[in-house]
Formats: sequence, C-alpha cells, structure tokens
Amino acid sequence: MTNLKKIYDITVPFSMELPVYPGDPAVQITQVASLAAGDICTVSHLSFGSHTGTHVDPPAHFVAGMATLDELSLDVLIGRARVVDVGEISAIDVATIEAANLAGVERVLFRTRNSRLWQASAREFEQGFVYLETEAAERLVALGVKLVGIDYLSVEKFNFEQPTTHYALLGNNVVIVE
Repeated sequence: MTNLKKIYDITVPFSMELPVYPGDPAVQITQVASLAAGDICTVSHLSFGSHTGTHVDPPAHFVAGMATLDELSLDVLIGRARVVDVGEISAIDVATIEAANLAGVERVLFRTRNSRLWQASAREFEQGFVYLETEAAERLVALGVKLVGIDYLSVEKFNFEQPTTHYALLGNNVVIVE
C-alpha cells in the first residue's frame, strides 16, 4: 500500500476582479499575443502587488533583516496542516486557539466567514474581515506553530495603529499565508 497524501490547493482563483487591500495596486491582465489573432503563442502581461489574492507574508514583510520570500524553505509551506473552522466570530482570540487544541501542530489554517468574501458577488474589499488578535498570535508562537493561514488578505485587524499581529508572528519566523 502506498503512503499517498492528499494535497489541497487553497489558492483563490486569480482575476482582475480580485479585491485588493486599500493602497495596493489593482490586478491588471493584458493579452499581448494570441493564437486566435494568428500569433505563434498566447502571452499575457500581469501586473499586481505582492499582497494580491492568496499570498505568503515572509518574515521580511514587516521585520527588517528577516527572511525574504525567496529565502523561505519550502518545508514550512508544504506539509500537514490543521484546518480550524472558527465559524462566525469577528476575531480569533486566545480562547479560540486554546479550544482548537493545537499542541504539536506546525501549520494551522483558519477557516472563517472571510471565505465568503471571495465569491463573485463580493469583489469589493471588506474592512470588517475576521483577523487574528495579537495575543492569539503570541500563543501560536508559544505552541511552536511555524505557519499561520487565514482566508483573506490579512491576519491583522483593518486600520491598525501598529501591525502587532504581524510582528508577533513574523518576528518569530512564523510564515503567514493570507
């Protein structure tokens, strides 16, 4: 018997309709060559910010001198992950982390009501998305988690004064998938 593991693709389909975080560049896709037009191949020009759609925040995203995306080991991005469905809450707090029983878990992906924000009918950026509270991020670090994922454009509360959730995770080499 083979030891095959199922791989789940958690990426959001890429399109010009993707919502983007305020201040980030919009997605632009321009076709520059086309088989239908008689060209030898089809080629598109893509323009977007690094914070678009499903993306990775490496430690250097907020912490100077830390690992950049190209310096990350793929080992942190690939492997077993615990998916925690947090229901309809507005923020992931320490109590949510404790209830999830994450001892020994290296990768955790939070499924929230944010998942509905990617539907075709909801293409505008939503400021009231579910986020990870700083204290909950600190608890994840203490548990030894190496990767934290959430189903929207940021783990940080919108309109923050300081990106303390990012600092707590990235400052401790915990990679973020948003």
